[in-house]
Amino acid sequence: MSAGRLLSVLLLLQSRGRMSARGIADELGVSVRTAYRDLVRLQAAGVPVYAEPGRGGGYQLLDGYRTRLTGMSEGEARALFFAGLPGPAADLGLAAEVAAARLKLLAALPVGLREEAARTAAVFHLDAPGWYREPEQTPHLPLFVDAVLTRRAVDVRYRRWRAPKEVRRRLRPYGLVLKSGIWYVVAAGESRTATYRVAQVLEAALSDEQFDRPQGFDLGAYWTSYLDDFQERRYTGSATIRLSPRGRRRLPDNVPPAVVRAVDSTASAVGDDGWVEAVIPTESTEHACGELLRLGIDVEVLAPAELRQAMAVTVGVLARAYGLH
Repeated sequence: MSAGRLLSVLLLLQSRGRMSARGIADELGVSVRTAYRDLVRLQAAGVPVYAEPGRGGGYQLLDGYRTRLTGMSEGEARALFFAGLPGPAADLGLAAEVAAARLKLLAALPVGLREEAARTAAVFHLDAPGWYREPEQTPHLPLFVDAVLTRRAVDVRYRRWRAPKEVRRRLRPYGLVLKSGIWYVVAAGESRTATYRVAQVLEAALSDEQFDRPQGFDLGAYWTSYLDDFQERRYTGSATIRLSPRGRRRLPDNVPPAVVRAVDSTASAVGDDGWVEAVIPTESTEHACGELLRLGIDVEVLAPAELRQAMAVTVGVLARAYGLH
């Protein structure tokens, strides 16, 4: 039983008035039988839902009954979106508001629904950061939250991977994105809209300039397009490799998903020992060498020649370091 769905039924009856079980089912994308069960559960929870029989009848709340989210501040209302995301909420500086909004939301529910919501919350937990790395420090993230909500430009000193390593920019933030535990700000610069890693912002200050977000800008659609473009720009070459059965099993823990997918789609057997030959995408010779060396003796580079040579040189240096040459 979904506490969220029960709340949706309650709010539907509150906002629409009388509704049939079929109408509720269609609205929530569930079966009519499920809608009937939800209505019974609401009644059992103490919500005054009653049925009006006959043509044009349906279910409705007792006149005058409303569930109210009282005393909620503007900040708490904004924070409601993060009620199930305590980690990201804390990053954004909204931990206190989320806790307060959650308490007020629970207090506004009937006792039965309150208990159902508490049971649901007790069995789900989200931990956004990935494994094997410490969470990034993002001291300027709350400032960007303020900038996004008030539509004010931000002057930043930003560290990037290419020269010049540090640049100063005036950004007009359109939104924030959390990807695998890493925060990004999507913002317009002087000439284009781009994506900036918040942890790479060395200095940030709100400016007096206010801006209008472009009409129709869709943060989710932008991010999907950005990821597609990033993948195209990321892999500029390819390599042909031989891979042992053990190496293939180890792939997901050592290389990006795009490389795993490429092996799965191009692998062909090269003998009776289970080894396969495959073509994989590469970023650069140096980067590919570092990734493939993680697989040790379970991989052999066949082409291109420069990557095979880089692997051989690195293995030779390691052998000398361990006194094998």
